[in-house]
Amino acid sequence: MCPAARVSEPADGVLLIDKPAGMSSHDVVAAVRRSLGGVRTGHAGTLDPFATGLLLVLVGRATKAQRAFMDLPKRYEVLARLGALSSTGDTEGEITETGRLPPDPPRLPTGEVRQRPPAHSAVKIEGERAYRRARRGERLEMPERTVTVYRFEQLWRESATEGGGPARAAFAVDCAAGTYVRSLIADLGDAYCLALRRTAIGPFQAHDAVPPPPRHERWHDPPLIGIQRALAMLPGAAPGPPGDLRARQA
Repeated sequence: MCPAARVSEPADGVLLIDKPAGMSSHDVVAAVRRSLGGVRTGHAGTLDPFATGLLLVLVGRATKAQRAFMDLPKRYEVLARLGALSSTGDTEGEITETGRLPPDPPRLPTGEVRQRPPAHSAVKIEGERAYRRARRGERLEMPERTVTVYRFEQLWRESATEGGGPARAAFAVDCAAGTYVRSLIADLGDAYCLALRRTAIGPFQAHDAVPPPPRHERWHDPPLIGIQRALAMLPGAAPGPPGDLRARQA
C-alpha cells in the first residue's frame, strides 16, 4: 500500500482517487479543490467520463511536478463488446451491429503502435478539444501518433448467449502515457469498450485509492501522499532523503 500522511490542513502532495463512471476528471479535481478550501489542484492523466479507476489528483506544489506524474506508464482492464461498432469507441456513441467477430485469439499488437485517437477525445485540434468539435457535428481527421504498448492480453472471451447477450471479451493493457485504449479495442475490428478501468499509474495502485470527497463537504483528513514521498516513489528517483522539488522534475 502507498504510504500516506494524514493531514488536518491542505498540504502539497498526491491524492489517489478512484473515479466513478459518469464523472469527468475535471469534475473530480473541482470536487477536491472545493473540499480542501480552494487550494491549487490538478490531475495527471485524464480518464473519460465512462471510465473508472485511478486518477492522480495533485495538490499544492505537487501541480508543478505534473509532467513527472503524467509520463508514468498506465495499466487498464477492459471489457469489450464484439460484433458491433461504436462511433466513439465506447457505450456513449452510436452503435452499429455488424455480426462479425474478431479472430480468436485476435492479433494484439505490442511495442510501438501507430494509432489514431478517437474524435471524442481530449486531443486538441487547432487549440480546441476534439470532443467539443465532434459534439458539434464536425467531421474531424484525427492525426495518427506512435504509442508504446507493453502488454495487450486477452483474459477471457465468451460467445453471444441464446438469450441475446452479446459476445464479449476482457483484456489487460499496460501502456505508455498517451495511449488510447478505446482505439486499441476498435482496431481489433468490430469491437468497442463496454467498460474501462485504470488499475495503476506507475507505482500507484487503484486498490489504494479513495472515492472523491462528498459534495459540499470540507475534507479535513485527506489521505495525502506528501510531494517529496510521492516523487521518491517514481522510477529512477535518487535514493536517500528526498531532494529539491525542481531537481525531481528534471
